[in-house]
Amino acid sequence: MTVVDPTVSARFRLSATVVLFCGLSVALVVLALVSAGTGQLAIPPAEVLGSFLHRIGIDVGPMPTHPQGDAALWSIRFPRVAMAILVGASLSAAGALMQGVFGNPLAEPGVIGVSSGAAVAAACAMVFGFAALGTWTVPALAFVGGLITTVAVYLLSRSDGRTEVVTLVLTGIAVNAVTGALLALMMFLADTQAREEIVFWQLGSLNGTRWQYVWVVAPLAVVGVTGALLLSRKLDLLALGDRAARHVGVDVERLRIGAITLVALLTAAAVAFCGIIAFVGLVVPHLMRMVVGPGHRLLLPASVLGGAVLLLAADLVARTAVPYAELPIGMLTSLIGGPMFFWLLRRTRRTAGGWA
Repeated sequence: MTVVDPTVSARFRLSATVVLFCGLSVALVVLALVSAGTGQLAIPPAEVLGSFLHRIGIDVGPMPTHPQGDAALWSIRFPRVAMAILVGASLSAAGALMQGVFGNPLAEPGVIGVSSGAAVAAACAMVFGFAALGTWTVPALAFVGGLITTVAVYLLSRSDGRTEVVTLVLTGIAVNAVTGALLALMMFLADTQAREEIVFWQLGSLNGTRWQYVWVVAPLAVVGVTGALLLSRKLDLLALGDRAARHVGVDVERLRIGAITLVALLTAAAVAFCGIIAFVGLVVPHLMRMVVGPGHRLLLPASVLGGAVLLLAADLVARTAVPYAELPIGMLTSLIGGPMFFWLLRRTRRTAGGWA
């Protein structure tokens, strides 16, 4: 029987973590430059970097040679890249929080109904022609709908002043079923144009992103990710079980409320402008956990970086896979996440015999 030295194992884990963070950081920068320069108007990465540096006051690097290159970068490309980073980071952070709260590596933000609630609210705006806020109407209603659904799931799952994980999951499943039926009703009532808008919104897209949208999502993402990092130590203690966490001074109910609130905030902000983008919050935290371990002080920032990289890569493929057309990004993440989810299921059952 081979005995593994704990010191060697810890050093290997530390080295793998350093390599992971460095690799993800480099990949994020490279993908951002390539993605911003890719399109019908191609701009070399060096010129993309030069345009960015000149805009922030550093006169280094070449400017775009095409007369419309700089304008295209700052009006279309850079907002889209920024939104991809924010949405990917938000969904992954929300997924890591959900998995920490539920104690299950296969939990994801959709469990509490935030995505389905946002979809119903957005569909109502499309079907009934709500336009009180102009172009902001659908995103605003989607954001509010996601938060309302989350609150409903939480309140319905409470009993005797406490919320148990199993009850929360089952309530989320029930509410998701109801919102799914309401969404089907909206599609039945919709005309052809509204029905196409609903389907397109459900598939997810970063098309049409503008800076004003980014400035709405950015503070919500920063607040959500910062809050998640502040909860990281308590989430580690919660992994010991509710009773053990209470013994060391953790207010489990307050922790659960805070984490679910942050999940709702992050997910609602992500889906409000981009539609439903599936599997990012499920797959990325699980993959990061395989490298950095279960500790949330490393897992959360690794998930944030990993989610940003994944969504940037998916958006780049969505824009370039089919000439003169754009694939829905939610479809791509589902195509990646579905097989990955099946592999995670098989791997977990093979190594741990399933879940207790």
